[in-house]
Amino acid sequence: TKIESSKVFAKGLMQRYGIPCAQSRSFSSFGEARDYVKAEQPPIVVKADGLAAGKGSIVANSTTEALVALSEIMEKRIFGEAGDQVLVEEWLTGKEVSLLAFTDGKTVVPMVPACDYKRACDGDEGPNTGGMGSYSPPNFFGAEMIDMVRDTILEPMVRAMAEEGQPYKGVLYVGLMLTDQGPKALEFNARFGDPESQVMLPLLEGDLVDIMLAVLDERLDKVEIKWRDEACVGVVMASGGYPGSYKTGFPIEGLDKVDEDILVFHAGTKASNGEIYTDGGRVLTVAARGRTIAEARDRVYSNIPRIHFEGCHYRRDIGAREVPP
Repeated sequence: TKIESSKVFAKGLMQRYGIPCAQSRSFSSFGEARDYVKAEQPPIVVKADGLAAGKGSIVANSTTEALVALSEIMEKRIFGEAGDQVLVEEWLTGKEVSLLAFTDGKTVVPMVPACDYKRACDGDEGPNTGGMGSYSPPNFFGAEMIDMVRDTILEPMVRAMAEEGQPYKGVLYVGLMLTDQGPKALEFNARFGDPESQVMLPLLEGDLVDIMLAVLDERLDKVEIKWRDEACVGVVMASGGYPGSYKTGFPIEGLDKVDEDILVFHAGTKASNGEIYTDGGRVLTVAARGRTIAEARDRVYSNIPRIHFEGCHYRRDIGAREVPP
């Protein structure tokens, strides 16, 4: 659906239907985008219109950085057709959080919120990635805030899509910035988020299939969806060099050494001759539940060292901001 595949389309819907979001302009001409960027005060955000594996949004701290981003997207076409158009947005400040919801096109039921980590290195340093880990739920985003986002962003977007002749059923993901003016939408996805879903779904009580059938049959309002009163932390184990160039084909050892209730999600892996090998940038996500973020975090980080492959890289600060010093 275009709600995810075109940021320009999604932004147009948000603006037409009064959904809180960052101010922005869209461009299909590099020259016009360049002139606009030169007149704006950094930092600003440059986004490729189409799908770019989670890497098409660049926060530029200077006009020079913004112009380089524009050139790479629109002239060098590093994201291919995804760069036919760009959005240039104001830079919002605040805490980021992801909120996903089930919707059958009428009823909208939010899930537990989650926070992910886009930068490759500890302390939010390094280049953007598809996600290096996540945790759920953040302590700063409670039930009252979830209801506010449902009422002001999620439900209005579902109604907007129906009114535009593109009714939507499924999982609707909104990336949020909690600004001084309240929550604002950064982006929408038409799917479970990665790696957020790997820490959210382990907290779901009941059967996901029953929920999806209710979505298809438009009876979501008849289903009770419950979540564990626990926390979950997930850490991505990536190939050395990711998100830049990296080598693959290394054997993964120790997958059978983790505690029984530790979850290991495979992403960039392949099986050959009874062995598991690396086959991508983000190789595995290791996740653990606990009564608190601190407990879940301790459990996941005590198990990760048992898994090994050459060049393995992972962040060591996933969820740390939720744990008192």
